[in-house]
Amino acid sequence: MDKKTYISIQEICRHYHIPQSFFEEIKEFDILDKEVFDEDFQMINTEYLSDVEKIMRLRYELNINMEGIDVINNLLKRIHTLEEELNRLKKQIGIYFNE
Repeated sequence: MDKKTYISIQEICRHYHIPQSFFEEIKEFDILDKEVFDEDFQMINTEYLSDVEKIMRLRYELNINMEGIDVINNLLKRIHTLEEELNRLKKQIGIYFNE
């Protein structure tokens, strides 16, 4: 059984010096999947902390608004899916052409 570890949104905000409204925007734009947060939207699954950090960099270092971040996030997911499909197809083709 997988045990999920969570960190509070308040703690993340204090550590990175960001407003709590950042997470409200993430929720509003539905940028991260539901399993990232606990039921009360007070904590984040630590497995997704790198995703949150990536979004923070886009928002605060590159000054990209949440609409832009949503588009970037969706495109990155699509690229990842296509790369997985490409690798799967390469393996299938390799069966026929390997000596």
